[in-house]
Amino acid sequence: MKIGKWVVAFASVLTLTTSGLASGAYAGPGHDPDTAILSVTPITTVYTYGQKVSAVAVEYNADVNPRRLDNSTFSVQDTLYNFRFNPIGDLPKLTERTVTHTYTNNAVATRADHSSQRGRYVIIELDPDQNAGWTVIVSKCPTFLCSVKINPDLPTQVTQLKDVFAQPGNGNGRGPLLAAATPETPRKMTREPVNPLVDDFEYGSFLSGGMVLPYHYHLPENYDPAKTYPLMVVLPGHGMGWDGDNLLVQVAADIPATAWSQPEWTGGDEEVIVVAPQNQRVGGPAEADLLVKMLDQFLKDFSVDKKRVYATTVSYGAQLLWNAFAARPGMWAGGLVTGGFAVNSQQATAIATAEIPLWITHGVHDHLLNVSGARNTRNLLTNAYTARGKTPQQIDTLLKYTEYEDAAFSLPDYHAAYGPTYEEGNGSILRWLLSQTKP
Repeated sequence: MKIGKWVVAFASVLTLTTSGLASGAYAGPGHDPDTAILSVTPITTVYTYGQKVSAVAVEYNADVNPRRLDNSTFSVQDTLYNFRFNPIGDLPKLTERTVTHTYTNNAVATRADHSSQRGRYVIIELDPDQNAGWTVIVSKCPTFLCSVKINPDLPTQVTQLKDVFAQPGNGNGRGPLLAAATPETPRKMTREPVNPLVDDFEYGSFLSGGMVLPYHYHLPENYDPAKTYPLMVVLPGHGMGWDGDNLLVQVAADIPATAWSQPEWTGGDEEVIVVAPQNQRVGGPAEADLLVKMLDQFLKDFSVDKKRVYATTVSYGAQLLWNAFAARPGMWAGGLVTGGFAVNSQQATAIATAEIPLWITHGVHDHLLNVSGARNTRNLLTNAYTARGKTPQQIDTLLKYTEYEDAAFSLPDYHAAYGPTYEEGNGSILRWLLSQTKP
């Protein structure tokens, strides 16, 4: 699976043989229609709860007549496995995907208007709300806690149910047969997936004291070293820590890493640098120490506004945040903790002393980390601010707290409080975080 030029070694690539047929050459009537299909490529999108196959591109050896296509021309089958809910044994179990749009294009890419552009690719878009086609799977389970990775061998398959015709020379009529229907012959993916946004993240690593910290980072499209940008540090859940075989999963497993580059999530168009570390899981203090050292170097290498360095977390990532905020309070302009572990009193005192703005969110029925921990965090921070003489109104500007009932979750994982947090109307919580600035 394509997960960036630095991790090709982890990919599993299958190549379709085309009997020497040159790409783009139409063999004409009477040729074997089966050779008209040159490749089948999955296209993915990272949604709230992670990456899934959102479209399939079928490449033919000539431009396709779009007027002969509709949503019943193809069917797509994909896994019903979701690592949050299903055992890994369900991975080979396929379900029918709902096709929402079918059109032609001149590249392996979807079009926002879903309209056909002349080309040899047929784009088959799939229902984004369907709980199927997820790409993240269990990786290793050294203890009762497992890590996850991006599946290098997606089980997605496509079936051509109707004849596909080439673009007629004069633009009218049906055109010559390009590929006959093969309703009994599902086709597996033959090319590496195209992963918009995820593939734009660059790989980096930091070494200190014999420990390596892999990370991925995303620069604004028109990054200008002469400007400074806010930095969002995304600290993922436990299963997204580096296990030796799961690079980039911290970007693909859920929305927090890619959201900050998309105005539809942030509610604004400010450009942000994003860095997503992937600490080995060796314990909060040691991980936080390595994280802070890595960020010191990152701030030297890239044009970051040092008054606007933020952190956002998922679950276990809160442990890194609490330790990093306490170890280097002067580094941070604000934090967003979703479904996280509780702060301790020493950390709360350090955070209150530095007056680091925080927004904490948690599911009322979180089945992994009871909501009492989040409530205790709120109380410890409130008490620490009160001890410093802050009024309730002043505390309210520094400490925000939200609990979510079950109905707020678009998938029933009530531990994943980042879901309703990031889906909050117009990115209000995300905009709040970006509005914080150190004095």
